This record gives sequence, C-alpha cells and structure tokens, in this order.
Amino acid sequence: MLKGLLHKVIRKAALDQGRFAQLYRKTNPPPQEYAEFLRRHGAYYAIGEGCYISPTANILDHEYIRVGNNVWIADCTIVGHDGTIGMINTAFGVKLDKVGKVDIRDNVAICHGAIILPGVTIGPNAIVGAGSVVTKDVPKNSIVSGVPAKPVGRLDMMVQMLKIQNKEFPWRNLIEARAGTYDPKIEAELRRMRVEYFYGKRDAAE
Repeated sequence: MLKGLLHKVIRKAALDQGRFAQLYRKTNPPPQEYAEFLRRHGAYYAIGEGCYISPTANILDHEYIRVGNNVWIADCTIVGHDGTIGMINTAFGVKLDKVGKVDIRDNVAICHGAIILPGVTIGPNAIVGAGSVVTKDVPKNSIVSGVPAKPVGRLDMMVQMLKIQNKEFPWRNLIEARAGTYDPKIEAELRRMRVEYFYGKRDAAE
C-alpha cells in the first residue's frame, strides 16, 4: 500500500510540476502518459497530441527535436548532436560544431532498436523499422528499414494489405468494436483468441 501511495505521489508531482523525473521514469509509466509528461516538461521544441513514447527510449538533445501528432516511439535512440566533434576539435586544434534537428512529422512510428541520427526529417505517414539506422530524410508515406535505412515499402500499400489480412482474423469484430488502440475490457479475450488462432486449442492435459 505504501509503495502504491508513493507511486501516486511521484506520478502527480511529475505530471503536474515536472518533479522527480528520473523516479517517475523508473515507475515505467504507460507510453501515452509518458509522452504527455514530456510534452509538458521535457524541454522538446514541440510534441504534438496523441503520442506514445516509451519511457525506455533514449532521446537526447530535446531542444532540437520536434514531434508531431500521433507519433509512436518505441525503445529506440534519437540524437540531435554528434559527440565526435569534441574529439575532432581536440585532435585538430579546431573549434567546430556538428548538430542537427530531428523533425518527426505526424503519423510516424519508430520501432524497437532504431537509431535516428541528427539532421533528418521523418514522414509524415512513415514507419522506421526495428533496428534501422536513419541517416537521411524518410519520405512521406514510406516504410524504411536497414543500416542505413532505405525505403522498403509504402505505408498506404501496407494499410491495404492489413485490411485484407484482418478479414481472416476471428477476433476482427473485437478490434472493430474496441475503444481506441487498447481496451482493457476486451484484452484478455483478445489474447485468448489470438493464441488459439496461432496454436489451436490448448489440450487440457497441458
């Protein structure tokens, strides 16, 4: 009970006043709530509405990063400043800078393990595949993947393929009826139906 109360105090102080940011992050808040915390107190250039940002995402140089609406960021790395410039300045006796914006437009998903380097614009309407390294702009309506990331498909085509695929799912009525992208009222049944679809009915002896 004491732990739960402490969690509530930390959450309220973080969301309302921006206090206890590190402790709040360690409580593993839901991605939508964490995105709202960053929007209020994260010192980003801007964060839009309806975003989901994983609390395990490694996002540096917040001032140079703009996030649009409906952006989903998994546990990836986003960097606005190239730290190698310090070594270069010392090694060559120069005083240079190497920095760039990261402009994430509306309706973008950045998947697990991706690395976004300085000086890029992503989207709108784009997906960065898991493990990709983005070194240049990601075009509108594209899916990119690889090291370095390159276009591998179009988002509108993916949507059409998903519509066809989803017609076969026995749980499609639950998806169509649920509120938003996650509905705890139907989640248990949704998972049960998916597992049964993947593996068949579980043997009572198992």
